[in-house]
Amino acid sequence: MSLRRSDVPSIRALPLFQQMSEQALADLMAQSMLQRFPARADLIREGELPDFLYIVVEGAVDLYATRDGEETTIDIVYPPSSFILAAVMRDEPWLKSARTLTPSQILMIPSQVVRDTFSRDSAFARGIVDELAKRYRAVTRVLKNDRMRSSTERLANWILGMAQRAGSNAFELPLEKRQLASFLGMTPESYSRSIAVLEKHGVRSQGAMITIDDPAGLAEFAKPSAIEAD
Repeated sequence: MSLRRSDVPSIRALPLFQQMSEQALADLMAQSMLQRFPARADLIREGELPDFLYIVVEGAVDLYATRDGEETTIDIVYPPSSFILAAVMRDEPWLKSARTLTPSQILMIPSQVVRDTFSRDSAFARGIVDELAKRYRAVTRVLKNDRMRSSTERLANWILGMAQRAGSNAFELPLEKRQLASFLGMTPESYSRSIAVLEKHGVRSQGAMITIDDPAGLAEFAKPSAIEAD
């Protein structure tokens, strides 16, 4: 649906649009849609050309790839963040598919509008570059995590990060355990073994609920890096 006037302040607060003039933002939003989707709604398909830039305003989105009928979660996108911006800017096929993990609110800007605005609005162009840089740093963090930590340490750091995002030491897994295992580069069996190890460091797993009883002990084991937290 089209944006309402009451939607504009929340859109203005998104990093991608903060430097734009009121008129430039109004022109961009006049060609955009703010949509609500239920959980597990398909948004894009790997291999298709991008018709919109998608920006997560509320909720969470699973980015995944498929091979021989098997799915692997590549990333989980939380607000405020776009996906998959590089494909839109280059007008090239999606390298991943996307679906909502939870009920979500998504801002959708036509791809050609994004490219046209990038060419003529320097403030928006700076926002695009900043968003691409943020995504590049996120990929670098994932690569470092994969190369330099054991699977159990990766799970421990992910749990700490999710607790911080939730603002609570108890939270519900946003995806199935087998999906989380693939996201962290683990098999379901190694996930189960790692959870058993983390019980010794203050983690309880009951169904989809994760509880951290000893945050300091878990942090001592995980050794999160301050420079990887941006």
